[in-house]
Amino acid sequence: MSVHPPPSSGHAEVRLRPLLRNDADAWFGCLSRPGLLEHTSWQLASVADLAPIFDALEAPAPTTQIRLAIVDAAGALVGSIGFHSIHAQHGSAEIAYELVPEYQGRGIASAVCRQVCAWGFSSFGWQRIQACVLDTNAASAAVLRRCGFDYEGRLRRLRRVAGQSRDFDVYARLAADG
Repeated sequence: MSVHPPPSSGHAEVRLRPLLRNDADAWFGCLSRPGLLEHTSWQLASVADLAPIFDALEAPAPTTQIRLAIVDAAGALVGSIGFHSIHAQHGSAEIAYELVPEYQGRGIASAVCRQVCAWGFSSFGWQRIQACVLDTNAASAAVLRRCGFDYEGRLRRLRRVAGQSRDFDVYARLAADG
């Protein structure tokens, strides 16, 4: 689903724009960086593995995915953020994001997450946004807590990471939480 206009990033160093198919090489480059893919359940061997995501992003509404590029002042893609597992009927979605290492630790992920969640609640009328975080991904869990997400529990052996079933922690924020 095309997103125009995207929300503000909430941080002076980056801006948000729709993630486009011609971003595939740059996005794959970001995701392939050490420290990123091992914290996800994505199984990416090549840029071609991103094609189904772009197919979903380009599908007419209703959609199950929305993804935005996080770009720096020069326009270079430094990460992405968005929603998947969108259930309009239930008013819920799951948020996911990544940011290349040299942009981490500056408050960017927290700012962008806050803005995108507020946008999700106000623009789509969702009641719940959740995140499933690999139990060893302390940095992402900290971002979610800073953004008002509450820890709800552990889903044991939820997804495979590098071929191994792993535990994921569930965090959620409700529209009513403010």
